[in-house]
Amino acid sequence: MTIVWHNLSIEKALARLDTHQTGLDDEEAVHRFRKFGANKLPEEKRLGWLDILVSQFKSPLIFVLLIAAAIAFLLREFIDMGVILAAVAVNTVIGFIQENKAEKSLIALKKLVKHKARVIRAGQEKEIDAAEVVPGDIILLKAGDKIAADSRLLEANNFQVIEATLTGESVPSTKNIEVLEKGTVLADRENMVYMGTTVARGKARAVVCTTGTNTELGRIALLVKETIEEKTPLQKKLAHFSRLLGLIVGGLCLLILLVGLLTGKSFFEMLLIAVAVAVAAIPEGLIVAVTVILAIGMQRILKKKALVRKLIAAETLGSTTVICSDKTGTLTEGKMQVAGIDVLTQVGTPTKVGEALALKIAMLCNNAVITNPEEVLEKWQILGDPTEQALLLVAVQAGLNKEALTDEYPRLAEIPFDSEKKYMATLHEVRSKKNEIQRVQRVIFVKGAPEKILDMSSCSPARYKELKAQYDKLTDQGLRVLALAYKNTRSAKLADTDLKRLTFVGLVSLKDPLRPEAKETIAICRRAGIRPVIVTGDHKLTAKAIAREAGIIAHDEQILEGKELDRMSDRELKRISSKINIYARVSPKHKLRIIDALQSRGEVVAMTGDGVNDAPALKSADIGVALGSGTDVAKETADIVLMDNNFKTIVSAVEQGRVIFDNIKKVILYLLSSSFTEIILIMSSLLLGFPLPILAAQILWINIVQDGLPDLALGFEPGEPEVMKEKPRGHKTPLFDTEMKTLIFIIGLFTDILLFGLFIWLWKTSGDLIYTRTIIFTTLGVSSLLYVFACRSLRKSILHINPFSNKHLLWAVMISFIVLIIAVYCPPLQKLLKTIPLGISEWSYIILFGFINLLLIELTKWFFIVKKIHARQK
Repeated sequence: MTIVWHNLSIEKALARLDTHQTGLDDEEAVHRFRKFGANKLPEEKRLGWLDILVSQFKSPLIFVLLIAAAIAFLLREFIDMGVILAAVAVNTVIGFIQENKAEKSLIALKKLVKHKARVIRAGQEKEIDAAEVVPGDIILLKAGDKIAADSRLLEANNFQVIEATLTGESVPSTKNIEVLEKGTVLADRENMVYMGTTVARGKARAVVCTTGTNTELGRIALLVKETIEEKTPLQKKLAHFSRLLGLIVGGLCLLILLVGLLTGKSFFEMLLIAVAVAVAAIPEGLIVAVTVILAIGMQRILKKKALVRKLIAAETLGSTTVICSDKTGTLTEGKMQVAGIDVLTQVGTPTKVGEALALKIAMLCNNAVITNPEEVLEKWQILGDPTEQALLLVAVQAGLNKEALTDEYPRLAEIPFDSEKKYMATLHEVRSKKNEIQRVQRVIFVKGAPEKILDMSSCSPARYKELKAQYDKLTDQGLRVLALAYKNTRSAKLADTDLKRLTFVGLVSLKDPLRPEAKETIAICRRAGIRPVIVTGDHKLTAKAIAREAGIIAHDEQILEGKELDRMSDRELKRISSKINIYARVSPKHKLRIIDALQSRGEVVAMTGDGVNDAPALKSADIGVALGSGTDVAKETADIVLMDNNFKTIVSAVEQGRVIFDNIKKVILYLLSSSFTEIILIMSSLLLGFPLPILAAQILWINIVQDGLPDLALGFEPGEPEVMKEKPRGHKTPLFDTEMKTLIFIIGLFTDILLFGLFIWLWKTSGDLIYTRTIIFTTLGVSSLLYVFACRSLRKSILHINPFSNKHLLWAVMISFIVLIIAVYCPPLQKLLKTIPLGISEWSYIILFGFINLLLIELTKWFFIVKKIHARQK
């Protein structure tokens, strides 16, 4: 049975834990450590180099290649086998280097800090490793401490805790020791403190209730381990493509074998032909090219300050349809800032005087401390409550000097802020000189919740109504509002009873400000067809205000709170998830349900976040994006880590993801066009009873050695501006769209008609099969080297592409052409590939054929380009 600690009195909590205010003795502490184990979370096992290496062989396309290599080995076609295995080896090496580098970068990024805890044992205060804390320990807490375990508060003096990493709340939670209702949600359990959160101000004493995996943080860590990691869209599409390709190749080979046997040909002869077809059908260079494209994209994203942990994840952002973004620290800066000061003093008081007085109160009724005042303002480190930090900073920026002002108004007494009273008051002496005689006065400065300060102020009913309306207006904007007031007094003491008939000065509105880049980023995402959704533990009004400021549409019917979500079934949530733009007051389990609901609608979901509470959703999402300043749990779970904490970096990653997918499509088009041509050529010859126009070794030479460099060079294409003006692909968009299928068919069909005609004519007229095969082999090679330029863009004609924008491709084509010439004229290769030297006349026909083929491709492309232009105009 789960114990509801926040519902227990201090006495009952101590009794349930069998402990007391003086703490455990050392013997009992050792006994409990053995019973409950170390107070730490389970660490995710680091991938060793062997794990990373083995993972490179998990692609279905790799399996197809390995099967082809095994068949070649059985048939003693060792050259074919060697070239296929070379393709597998290159892919493995590139993938291993990139992913191993990313894993090492993440280890370097993680801060290895040993946390300490102050405990009372046998009545003595001592400092121990946080891992040694056990249930029943009495812990002591002060500002700046990281809380070691989930604990029930025993004492709380002006005590506030920052729980943003656990609850998503950016505003510190003010704590007390009162008993709470059983159903109190985590974010409102003010008598509890939780592992992993940080003390903002004050002091406290607490009894440890749970440690390690039994803490709220521990439950989240276990939830992360239980969450199934989804395959990326590219993985799914490549897996589907590989299975389809394997079935087609297997079916073709079986068909050829059966037809051959039925026509009286030998089994061995037909098996050789079947292997030739398999070699022609499998684009051996594809898996290597995809790996290189992902690696290039990974490096480009890294230059934009984002670390991609897994190679395959680099592409997924490009297919994202929904970005679920935590508000705190992602869209916002994760710190409080003064949004405005509304001076509302009595009629007749000049505005400037009122503003000066408001700033003076903000600085003096304040416990925040500047630790390095000698530094320039930009480098200041301010300790204390984030709200007081913001008030102090705005006063300094307005020109006030805290040291001078403190000398002029020395503090005599203080009433600390209390969650029940909802105000803070300070008593100051006012020192001024007039006629060389020092006059001494006293003044009380007060700040707190507007409704409290208004009740303590001397306002007429009409004035009260006016001030209340202004307060409500600011609150409706999602701002946190404080009121400022003062009172002159003669008393040298300060008590709550003195805080009557105050003079109301004005309202200070604060907010966790939107990141400067966030609005532009959201706008770009919307233009790109990506729907941004805020998923936060914060309040509805705060989230709504941030959404409005960021440019996210957020009407009341488009906002769903956690308590409403709890009442919904998964089916209901799935139905309305396409309309909800803000999820407020949510827990980690809520986030998982939201992700699941969106994914069940076919959405590709990216989740951004930095807190521990984000980790399960980061793992469950199609792509998890963590902030570099976030928790280690979030970074270890995410696919991508934003190293500069800049939300704008996501836009660059999205764009690069789309460029990656574009370049993969270009490579597939290029390689499959060649493969389709080779298949039709071989099948036509076989069905018509002619000898093979091209041999298996020659096909491998073209597919790997010659086409290898150009298809890799396509991966360096810089990308086109149109990629961020088109709708995201989503899960359902196939790797092969109608345009690609048509282009592959056109290229293959027309090339084959011309090539097959050329083959029959040359063989019949010359009677020399080696000479004929050499010309067919060379013609296929030249054609592929020319139409690679047409594959550079499916949105533009070759005439509208800067030929020098991808110099890697120019060098690749040049080297590949030299390799083709060597294959024809180098004696050892002539023997290996069964080629003979060709003359100038043959080369002129071969090159002319290549240009005719290129023209046909461009004409087909133009049809689709015009179609796209009309679609955009609509």
